[in-house]
Amino acid sequence: MTSTAESPLFEILTAAKRASTALASLSPAQRQEVIERMAFFIDRRVDEILSANKHDMQRAAKLLETGEISRSMYDRLKLDENKLKTIVEGVRQVSTLPDPVGAISLARELDDGLKLYRVTSPIGVIAVIFESRPDVLPQIASLAIRSGNVAILKGGKEARFTLTVLFECLQQALGEKGLPSQSLVLLHKREEIESILKADGLVDLIIPRGSNQLVRYVQDNTRIPVLGHAEGLCALYVHEDADIDMAVKLAVDAKVQYPAACNAIETLLVHSTIAGAYLPKVAQALFAKGVELRADNRAFEIIESEPGAPEAGSESKKFPLLVRSKSEDWTTEFSDLILAVKVVDSIEEAIDHINQHGSNHTDTIVTAEPATYEAFFKAVNSAGVYWNVSTRFADGFRYGFGAEVGISTNKMHPRGPVGLEGLVTYKYKLAGKGHVVEDYSGENARQFKHRDIDL
Repeated sequence: MTSTAESPLFEILTAAKRASTALASLSPAQRQEVIERMAFFIDRRVDEILSANKHDMQRAAKLLETGEISRSMYDRLKLDENKLKTIVEGVRQVSTLPDPVGAISLARELDDGLKLYRVTSPIGVIAVIFESRPDVLPQIASLAIRSGNVAILKGGKEARFTLTVLFECLQQALGEKGLPSQSLVLLHKREEIESILKADGLVDLIIPRGSNQLVRYVQDNTRIPVLGHAEGLCALYVHEDADIDMAVKLAVDAKVQYPAACNAIETLLVHSTIAGAYLPKVAQALFAKGVELRADNRAFEIIESEPGAPEAGSESKKFPLLVRSKSEDWTTEFSDLILAVKVVDSIEEAIDHINQHGSNHTDTIVTAEPATYEAFFKAVNSAGVYWNVSTRFADGFRYGFGAEVGISTNKMHPRGPVGLEGLVTYKYKLAGKGHVVEDYSGENARQFKHRDIDL
């Protein structure tokens, strides 16, 4: 541990570390009950939460005007009754999931009476630094408690009032069930981030959720393990045998349904064989939704050659929302109604583009052939590789995880939407009857039997 001992946060983090021991000792039923009460208290205070969120949105509108927050941050801040209903449903779903703690993934008898087990256990203290999205708070809190972990939560100032009310709901559940209040900690001051990043020895894992700048700053300024992704550069590739109507529907959903999400597509790749039939149709559908297309030369010419809107003040003579792409468009997470479009001559070219310019998040192919998809699946280096489905499905709730703490693009476990299984580690339990290593050494050494035990 570094200079955290000198910071005001030291006592809080030390208490949180002690609370992690208490949490790890709870039974699955006890942790389950706490989460059910979290959902109950959030559901009971919906009007109060929405009122607080309205206040945050009014403050955020001024921050948006001054450029202190981005449009995507502003959009992610908003809650409504439907979103709160989904939050409550997600928290309740977490309580019904199989308990991730204490699961045995390996059981082996090394010798008579000498048995080895690999058993899942909580990580300990998890710090989550996030921006804007208040729904992150109950999601992560429920996952942390269910997996026996303490959560230190640092939200953005733009969501302060909403987070305060939501956190009160969570603390009500902890208090009702007799858990230490430090099982969940909500921080408000920006300077506290620095202390968290230096808290190796007290914090076991950091999960940043927010802008590229936030994630990269966290990754570059701590020795504590970091889970997350810096960018969501997702692509949709339309193969030469794709169903055109399906491919149009998927592109619109993956771009328009929630453009600020990290699983929205930023790149559309189209095989040259189908480009003439597909691009004009998908362009019209996207233009109707207000999407700006930044097209490479071939895509630009195909789209503009079709009958369309009257001449307007843009690069395209027919379509105000059609412009020629620039090199940086292939590596930009727009988080907006903007889509880069490129024509490719083969699936190999599409794969190369994704692996070179993407962020290993989620990419999808539209094709009629299972073998084509399998080739795409094996070659694309992303956490999610989809077939004939919108990239927007890359989400813990939609995967049935109840919620997620974030999406990981790491090659090592965990990867993709991170739910309960990503919040546990494991310990080796070895039980014997006075066994000593000396008996297994030397000229007359006993031999290990290494017999797997049927679970």
